[in-house]
Amino acid sequence: QVQLVESGGGLVQPGGSLRLSCAASGSIFGIYAMGWYRQAPGKQRELVAAITSGGSINYADSVKGRFTISRDSAKNTVYLQMNNLKPEDTALYYCNADRVVVVGGKGGNYWGQGTQVTVSS
Repeated sequence: QVQLVESGGGLVQPGGSLRLSCAASGSIFGIYAMGWYRQAPGKQRELVAAITSGGSINYADSVKGRFTISRDSAKNTVYLQMNNLKPEDTALYYCNADRVVVVGGKGGNYWGQGTQVTVSS
């Protein structure tokens, strides 16, 4: 069983910063890609940023230049540094691990339960 646990969300004023963390646990042999998605009320879930095991990174246009994704593969952990936050960044942020390879079993795609980010004055 693979679990993803997120932390670091909260309430911040416009222009402020937050750092999200997500740690994957379980009998994990490897993870191809880890990333962050977000879902605002009444909207579809969207990709924020993702990073592969080879270091390839993809950002949503709306966060380029403000957010930075990084990964510690040895710890199966992914981070999202969010700077210059805007009210439109308010959403529930979900961690995702894709193509997880588990020891002695069948891996797959996994989601965390989400951490709330609210940007408001």
